[in-house]
Amino acid sequence: MQFFSASASNSSVLRRAPSARGLFLAVSAACAFGATALNASAANVPAGVTLAAKQELVRNNGSEVETLDPALVETVVAANVARDLFESLTMTNADGLVVPGVAQKWEQKDATTWVFHLRKDARWSNGQNVTANDFVYGFQRFIDPKTASSYASVFGAFLLNGPDIVAGKKPVNTLGVRAIDAYTVEVKTAGPVPFLPELMSNQNFAPIHRATVEKFGKEWTKPGNIVSNGAFSLKDWQVNSKLVLTKNANYWNKQYVQLTQVTYLPVEDENTDVKLFQSGENDMTYQLPTGTYAKYRQQLPSDTRNSLILGTRYYNFNNRDPLLKDVRVRKALSMVIDRDLLAQRVTADGQTPMYGLMPKGVNGADVSNYEWSTWPMAKRVEEAKKLLDQAGVKPGTKLRFATNTSDYNKKMALFMASEWKTKLGLSMDIEAMEFKVLLKKRHEGDYQIARNGWVADYNDATTFLTLVQCNSEQNDNFNCNPKADALIKEAGQTTDQAKRTQLQTEAAKIIMDDYPMLPLLQYGLPRLVKSYVGGYSLKNPMDHYGSKDLYIVKH
Repeated sequence: MQFFSASASNSSVLRRAPSARGLFLAVSAACAFGATALNASAANVPAGVTLAAKQELVRNNGSEVETLDPALVETVVAANVARDLFESLTMTNADGLVVPGVAQKWEQKDATTWVFHLRKDARWSNGQNVTANDFVYGFQRFIDPKTASSYASVFGAFLLNGPDIVAGKKPVNTLGVRAIDAYTVEVKTAGPVPFLPELMSNQNFAPIHRATVEKFGKEWTKPGNIVSNGAFSLKDWQVNSKLVLTKNANYWNKQYVQLTQVTYLPVEDENTDVKLFQSGENDMTYQLPTGTYAKYRQQLPSDTRNSLILGTRYYNFNNRDPLLKDVRVRKALSMVIDRDLLAQRVTADGQTPMYGLMPKGVNGADVSNYEWSTWPMAKRVEEAKKLLDQAGVKPGTKLRFATNTSDYNKKMALFMASEWKTKLGLSMDIEAMEFKVLLKKRHEGDYQIARNGWVADYNDATTFLTLVQCNSEQNDNFNCNPKADALIKEAGQTTDQAKRTQLQTEAAKIIMDDYPMLPLLQYGLPRLVKSYVGGYSLKNPMDHYGSKDLYIVKH
């Protein structure tokens, strides 16, 4: 999922991104035998904790959302809100583990067939029942080329006929999803997808109230129009000001939802975010400003939270650009970045250096680094200069860099500019813009180098491979390595998990040897959360904090 400040895009999500973390088989088996674990899917208030009379939370989301339409959600900030408004077949709890959502149990029939049994007390916010046909419509609408979702090719690749539908080669009604009856959904995949229950927790796979979409068209997500099925409903949306949700009185698990109102703020500037927190106008910041984590950990120890997540902070190289289409230039730019200095002195918030595509802790591929990552910096700079000389790039050559207006990312950009200037003699123009504008520029290839970031949509290597695969809508580098794509395709057809990991590891290495992008850090998420906000778990590897899991302690 594209990540905003800490991308999406993505977007995204992040996304856009649930985590079985090796527990998928245990969770799946438990659910298949009817273990619904109601308390695990909403706020679990410990014994002895006294709740505040007023259960209202204000949380900064880091940016304005690009949409509330689940099919079009691309960024983490939009997914955060969509997670509160819509509930998919499965969901993740406060610790990031897969738990039942609208589906109270499920089972795998064979390598490519899954059956989800819906709870009969699931309701839309208007009181109507949520049925299997709502999921079929939601899935088909998401993958339909007419919807133009940037995630259709990413997630559609896992579903039977999904890629052909996205490409316009088959009709949308051939998608591998059908309603066996009113409360049973069958999902067929294109190949073995062992993490499917986790994948289904993403809001792109949410059910959609068809009558509402058909009545209001593009206006269906506006306050007063939208019909949703999550723990919260949309009350108010003032663009670039606030987005207010209220507890959904028709939610099936409403007795375990403590918050009555959640207000999302779209504040991009981290310093402003902290000031709002200190003045009591915000209970949960999005991310601390660069270099301030140690200070706030000392000043506000009970409010400071931090943990590594499955996310890659990176820069896009536009592989179509006249300068950057030469792999020697891309390699040289990557080699001279002192990621240890970046992590320890610039961001200084617990993030760790990265030299490859995969963050530590991801399933389905091994972490690999460039051989030169262990060289002394002087040797790396010497080699980088040789590469630039061979490519005909002279000192004084100017680079163009696009970022959003976040102070955090601007400080990182200044560090990068200094590295390239002092070590290679290259200068860099930094252009800061609103996040939505940056997102559009990256997708359209209207940039030379651009900041980006990706938080896993599910715990598997494929969520990171989508960033560098040929023809992927999330590949803003515009690179393509057919040999690696063939390995990824082969991995997607095997049930041998060891072979799958080997193939995907090899594919990632082949791609990264082309230097299509510049990996920098594995995400840590330092933020301030009021000590009276309960339910915030540091075990959550995707930064998926649904408001249903949170509550306000008496203070």
